[in-house]
Amino acid sequence: MGDEFYAIIKLVSGEEILSLVCPDENNGDSLLILQNPITMKMLETPHGIRIKVKSWMELSDDDFFIIRQDKIITMTETKDKRIIEIYNSYIEDEEYSTEEPIGKIKLSKKMGYLSTVEEARKTLENIFNLEDTKES
Repeated sequence: MGDEFYAIIKLVSGEEILSLVCPDENNGDSLLILQNPITMKMLETPHGIRIKVKSWMELSDDDFFIIRQDKIITMTETKDKRIIEIYNSYIEDEEYSTEEPIGKIKLSKKMGYLSTVEEARKTLENIFNLEDTKES
């Protein structure tokens, strides 16, 4: 087994993944062992460029994947600290753990959940009632 390094890999399928990679030989067949591979997509928003990160294999509980080198178009080692920091933050973030059963995701303020519909309705009614009294 070779040394581990962070790599951006373009597969013959067109997918582009980022992973901690370890090259290996298996009976003369060159393999890559990927640890926690992710996909990153650049999104332009009114607030600037954002990066959407998700697991490469979203429904798998495995952390390691093996890819033969004939499935790879190109690969480059990355030493970009920002990219590596995003990768490590995503892997370490508890919000992305698979411990929650599917369909039972806890809502948080980070997801945009701020109140119940009833509470929001009351707040909006109060705002509109205040506006009506100012206009009179």
